[in-house]
Order: sequence, then C-alpha cells, then structure tokens
Amino acid sequence: MSPYSKKLIEIDLPLDEINRESAREKSIRHGHPSTLHMWWARRPLAACRAVIFASLVDDPSSYELTEAEIITERARLHKLIERLVVWKDCNDEKLLEEARYEIARSVARSRGETAPTDPGTVLRYLGENALPIYDPFCGGGSIPLEAQRLGLRARGSDLNPLPVLITKALVELPIPFHNQHPINPEADPLGTFVGKGKKQKRVPWRGASGLANDIRYYGAWMREEAFKRIGNLYPKVKLADNTEATVIAWLWARTVPCPNPACGISMPLIKSFQLSKRKGNQHWIRPIVDRASNEVSFVVQNHNRDVPPDGTVNRNSATCFACENSVGLKYVRRQAKAGNMGETMTAIVAEGEKRRLYVSRSDPHIQAALSANPTGYPIIELPGQASNLSVQGYGITHWHQLFTDRQLTALVTFSDLFKEVHSQLTLDGATDEYASVVCTYLALAIGKVTDSGCSYAWWQNSVEKIAQVFGVQAIGIRWDFAEVNHFSSSTQNWMAQIEWVAKVVKHLPAPANKGEVYQADAVTTIHADAGPVIVTDPPYYDNIGYADLSDFFYIWLRPLLRDTYPELFAGMMTPKVDEMIANPQRFENSHERFEELLGKALLRMRQHCSNEFPSSIFYAYKQQEEKREGRTSTGWDTMLNAVISAGFKIVGTWPVRTERSGRLRAIKSNALASSIVLVCRPRPADAGIGTRRQFLDELASEMPAALDRLTRDGHIAPVDFAQAAIGPGMEIYSRYQRVERINGEPVTVREALAAINKAIDDYDEQQEGDLDPQSRFCLRWLKQNEYREGAYGDADGLARAQDVVISSMNSRVLSAEKGSLRLFTLEEYSETASLRKRPAETAWEGCFRMVWHMNPFREDALGVEGAAVIARDMRDNGKDLEAVERLARILYNHYDRKNDSENAVRFNYLVTEWQNIKAKMASDEQLTFHERR
Repeated sequence: MSPYSKKLIEIDLPLDEINRESAREKSIRHGHPSTLHMWWARRPLAACRAVIFASLVDDPSSYELTEAEIITERARLHKLIERLVVWKDCNDEKLLEEARYEIARSVARSRGETAPTDPGTVLRYLGENALPIYDPFCGGGSIPLEAQRLGLRARGSDLNPLPVLITKALVELPIPFHNQHPINPEADPLGTFVGKGKKQKRVPWRGASGLANDIRYYGAWMREEAFKRIGNLYPKVKLADNTEATVIAWLWARTVPCPNPACGISMPLIKSFQLSKRKGNQHWIRPIVDRASNEVSFVVQNHNRDVPPDGTVNRNSATCFACENSVGLKYVRRQAKAGNMGETMTAIVAEGEKRRLYVSRSDPHIQAALSANPTGYPIIELPGQASNLSVQGYGITHWHQLFTDRQLTALVTFSDLFKEVHSQLTLDGATDEYASVVCTYLALAIGKVTDSGCSYAWWQNSVEKIAQVFGVQAIGIRWDFAEVNHFSSSTQNWMAQIEWVAKVVKHLPAPANKGEVYQADAVTTIHADAGPVIVTDPPYYDNIGYADLSDFFYIWLRPLLRDTYPELFAGMMTPKVDEMIANPQRFENSHERFEELLGKALLRMRQHCSNEFPSSIFYAYKQQEEKREGRTSTGWDTMLNAVISAGFKIVGTWPVRTERSGRLRAIKSNALASSIVLVCRPRPADAGIGTRRQFLDELASEMPAALDRLTRDGHIAPVDFAQAAIGPGMEIYSRYQRVERINGEPVTVREALAAINKAIDDYDEQQEGDLDPQSRFCLRWLKQNEYREGAYGDADGLARAQDVVISSMNSRVLSAEKGSLRLFTLEEYSETASLRKRPAETAWEGCFRMVWHMNPFREDALGVEGAAVIARDMRDNGKDLEAVERLARILYNHYDRKNDSENAVRFNYLVTEWQNIKAKMASDEQLTFHERR
C-alpha cells in the first residue's frame, strides 16, 4: 500500500468539461497568453490548470469515508474543476481562492496540520509549504503560469532562450510591480476609469494593469516617432471619388521570367486571384498583359458576374498567364537560386467604413515600396537544411531575405526606437528595473511584428485579414503575400501588436507567489528545490524544429535584449548542439540520439521529483510506423521506453483535447487533436516481475472497459484513439519491474505496444458486431469493393448472411441495378442528405448524411445544425443514434489504415463534433421534423 495519499488525477477527472474548455480556448484571443508572442505547440491553459490542481488535491478515497461520501465529495471537486477550467472565470479571485484552499487543505493533511482559511494566509501558506510545480521544458509557459494562478511556486526552464523569455514575461517580470500605478505622464496615479455613463467609476491599479498601461503609452510613443521617420513609405491611397483612405495592406506576388522565348514576361506566381470571398464584398484581380512593355498589370474587379481565373501556380507547376506556357517547379527553383525571382504588386487593401476597400495598384505606391533603403538589419545565415524550413530551395540563404526592403526598414526603425524608449521611461520617473521590464514587453511586440510583417505572411481572402507566417509550424515558399501598414488601425498594425501584449499583461493572475524561470538543459540541470512536482510537455520527437524556427525571432530580439538578459542572448543564434529533437539534417543517428537524451532527462526528473505527488507528462505523437536502419520505431515507443526505463510506473492516462477540431490543419489533414497526459509515480523497488501470460490476460480483462471510457465518456476523436488507448495498456505493463517470457527474456515496450494494438483491434471488431445488419452489410461491401460496382450475386450472398434485404437499402445508401451493386459515395448524399427526406433508417445512412453536412467546404451543407436534425429524427424514430458515432470511428480506422487521409478526416470530424451535435439537438427539441426542413 502506498504511504502517500492518492491524488484526484490518479482516480477520476471531469474529462468532458476539461476537453470542451481546452478546445474552446484555442479560439480565444484577447488577453490570452498565446498572443504575447509566438510559440509552437502550446498546451491549453485549461488542461494545465486542471492537471496541476488534480495532481495536488487528495482523492476522497484516501480517507475514511463511506462509498456514498466518497462519491459526493469527488463530485464536489469535479464541479470545482469544471468551473476552474472556464477561460472567462480564470481570474475570478473568489473561484481561485476556493481552488487554493483545496490545495492547501491537502498539503496541510500531509503535514499533519490544519489549513488556514483566510485567502491571503492561504496564499502565503502555499508559497511556504506546498512543493513548487516545475516544468523543465517550459515552452510557451502554460504550465508555470497556471501553477502561479493556483497560488503555487512556479518554476520553469528551457534550453531555448525564446521560451525562457516568454515564460519570464508571464510569471516572473510582472510580480514585483503588482498593484503599481503607471509612470507615464498621462496616467492618473489614483486609478483608471471603467464603465460608461452613470456607471463609470474609478478603480485602483490592480495586478499588472499599471504595467499594461505603460506598455500601451510607450508603444504609442514609438509609433508616433516611427511615423515621423518612415511615414513617407506608407502613403494613403486615392479612391475613385478623389478622397483618400489609409492602406491596410499591399498585396504582392513573386515572379520569375517566362522561359518561352516568344514571351519572356515576368510571370506572376499567384495561388488565387480572389481578394475577398466575403458575401457582399467579393473582389478579385484581373491580370492584363501589355505586350508593348511586356509586363503584366492588375485591375481590381468588384462585381460578381465574372469568375476569376485559376491561380497560376500549384504544388507541381507554374503557368505563364500571358502565353499559357507551363513549367515545373524545378525551373522556378533554378530561377530563384539564380537571383531571378522578383515581386510585383497586385492590389491594395484600404480601410473603409465597416468594410475593406480593394483598390488597383498604382505607380506612387509601387515607388514608395521601392524607395525603402534599409541598413543595420541582422545578417544571419539560414541553416542549409532544416525540417521545418524549405525556403532554401528557392535561393533564400539568409533570414533577412524573408522580408521586403520596406519591411526591413520598419523593423530597423522600431528597433532603433527601442533603444530610445528606455531613456524616455527613466526621464518619466521609472527605475532602471521597471524601464527594462516595460522594454522587454515592447521587444516582444517587435517580435510579433516579424511574424506578420514578413513576406511570408499572406492575405486571408475568406476573413479579409493578414495571416501571420506561423499559421503552421514551418516556413515554406509563399507565392503571393501581404505587406502590412504598421500605421493603419486594422490588421496586424504596430498598435495592434502592442495591444495584444498589453492585454495579456493586464490579464495575468494577481495576487500570486513568485515565479522563477531559467535557461537550462533538462538533461543536465533541474532548477527546482525540495523535490518538485513535475508537470511537463517534452519535445515531440521530430515534429517541430524549435531551435531553427526560433531563430526567426531570436536574431531580432538579441540586439534589443542582450544587455538586459546577457545569459539568454549570449549566442548569435539559439542553442542547437544540445537540442532534444530527432533532426536527421543536423545529427547523425538522430533518432537514437533523441531517445538517449529523452531517457536522461526523464531519469533526472525521476531522481529529483516528489515521491509524495505524481508527475504528469503531456505527450502527443501519432502512432505510425517508420522504417529506418532495418528496424521499426515510433515516437510513442521512444517516450514509453524512456518513462519506464527512468523508473516510473504509469498510474493514469488522460486524453486531453489540445487542438480545435475546426482548425485548418485538422480539417484538411489527419492531424491529432489530443495530447495524452501520462500520470506517473516512481515505481517501487519491490515491484514484481510479471509473465507475458499475466500481461495478456490482464489486457483482455481490463482493456474493454478502459476503451469504453475513452470513447463513451472521454469522447476521444478517432484520430487520437490509437494513442489514447496506449495508456490503459501501459498502465498494466509498467506496474511490473519487467514483464518476461517463460525463458526469462524480457517483453519489450515494442512488443507490449503490439499486444495493446491487438486488444484495440479486438475491441473494434466487437464494435462492428453491435451495428445494425444493414450497416454491417455496407461495411463488409466497402471493405471488399469500396465504391466500385460489384456483382449483384456476391452482394446477395453477403446480404443473406447478414439477414438483410438489399431492396430496403436501394436508392438510400446504394444503387442496385442491371446485375451490379455499388455504395453511394459521400458526394452522392447531396440529395439523400436533404432535410426534406425521410429520417435515416440505419447507422450507415445517418452517418453518411451527417458527414455530408459536416463538410465545411460545401456552401450547401448545414454543418452541426444539419447533422443535429438528422440525429434527432433518428432518435425519435427509435434508431440507435450512438451507433452512428461508433460507425464513424470504424470508418475512420478503415480509411486511416488505407492511408486515405482525405476520407478519414471527414469521419474524424463528425466524431469530434458529436457533443456539439447533441447539444444542438437539445436546443431544437421544440421543432418538428417538417418545421426544421
């Protein structure tokens, strides 16, 4: 029996609510810490908050309570977590005081003490007596920040200086200045006014609101000074009525010479001629060829009668608009490397009243852009090869080549003003320490400018705004791009970046205990005392090249901050020699190296972590086999080997939703939406040795119930199911010191994973058996023929075996005529998905009709609303609605095994939205089927 109390995270969590809020959080922008500065693969604050709280609070089963009392008390704690994970309430002091008291109560019990009840005393008690929460891979700072919000001592470290800086800005820098009034001359020392009219009142400067006010003021000072120096590069645009409008963005396309000798024009490489898809404001650009000058110009079209031409470039080739000559991208790359890739302005976007204005390009604006003459920018080489950088193939050898001359001029100007703003702050009465803190946040705003003020940012014509470079975790070639006007009042301008930063700072938790962040290698150094509680999110194998991508920002931040943080900005670029990543471009035997470093890091965590509290490790890596050097490996194999070899046993696994199902990458690819939280305890020295037969028997008896919990309680998306299901199996495997065959040879993690996957397959087969007979028939036919025609005789034999009548399905889900039969494709449900049709008769029909409506790229699909109508009418007609979700999971697995991600993702999307569909059903209860049609 363990000498330590079991914690809530080891027993039960309100996973549905945590996942719902974690997914919702990805859509929240204003004030959210993710908007302070770009970092990749952040964990949601809601999930981190819930995991930290549940790791420290005792489960009621640890005490002498009746079963009924345990259930009641656990439900009370779950309700607290459900409230705690809601973003809008995350700074509700009354709620946080409740959470801090629960943590303090568990800490006090372990110390044989009585917890204080006064909120201020509770906070001090936690700061003095609770173990610190430590994240040795702090990344974007989510885990230390949420530890601090819960009143705990927050510790973080990272090898990469960029996440260290970001996390410092969240948990360390604001604390000394909480409740301090701003020092700028326009601020009222007594407080600020909130509300409007008669409800307006003065409130004192609370938390970091004074600091946020100074960030805004001195950011505005920098804007005004910058406009004095380079405002001439950002002219207004003249409209048709001779008035002028402020430009939001200039749109450009890259060009290469047409190889056709009879043409020779600079051919624009444009992915789409559409400027705006917004209803009522649709615009596109019409290219015009002038053979006299042998140039292509562009005219904005603002009517909807004509259809814009297709883009001139795709994944494989580029086409000259003038002569229609097509070339492969090898030619484009050769021209780019030879220095023959240029840019041409295609259109101008300006501020209008309640809408964007689209204006044809003009010579004054072209000349304004060409007149920029930047100097003093950092000249740093790109790596020759990097897993998340592919622009080198187009002749880009240095970081500054990712920017236009005007963009470089703007960045240099803001950087020069950064050096002056510190003096302005001290003139206004700031201490040197406070001035440095304000300047740090202004430097982060400059970092944000590089993300949107780069020639790899682009115009999103669906929402009419500039999209930042890092909408994905990579920099690849961008054919057409958008150049921001930093002095506009819309879309990624300078003051917008300042406002993002200031809102984050204002929203930081207060009061709070001190946070500490260090630059350190997790393999060699643990920066936390007293046996910390480890909650961490290690690098994901080979998914993201953190250091290479960080240099995009680092080379601009280094000149600004190296005097303030010499330990962070000592190098010319971010550290790469010791980076924990499987990067074959940089390291020989990179996978083995990653495994070794991860193992060492986890071993060090095991040596230093608390024995009293569990350690939690977030991990997300899709199970996929990869052949290399004659053997097979996966990211999960690596992680699990490292965890178990370090001396941990897995005592719990929780699949936590960490991505929006509707995000671009998830909709268009088979991308993971969840991380798995591995809850670990140090494995006892006297843990027994299990036999292979014991392990397999325990898998057979325990896995079905565990997988039911994942699908029916946790609502895990199909794309995440395989990795989520690893957890319950590895709980069994890791409870032993080792698992052996009869001859004494060990059963490896790889072999254990194979057995776990076999148990998952057995579970999937059982799910197929629970479908209605017609759906089982369709599934078997799909596996044999997909959507091709097959012999009716074969179909009839299969139907008899399933005891179904083919004619009952004809014209609903299949076509049976002239001696053949084929299933309807998803696209053919355009008619059968109509809400005017009869309710779906089978899980198959209901599933396909719902998936048709859930296609976000079909204008006539009704999304969740349409799927909810179908679902409700199935239920009202006595059909097994939950079978639709089970079938969608089965069909996802079918297509995933075939590497057909286009179809797999459609069924995955239905499952991820299943709870939203059911919620919509509940809200529409009063409508009849015909009223909803």
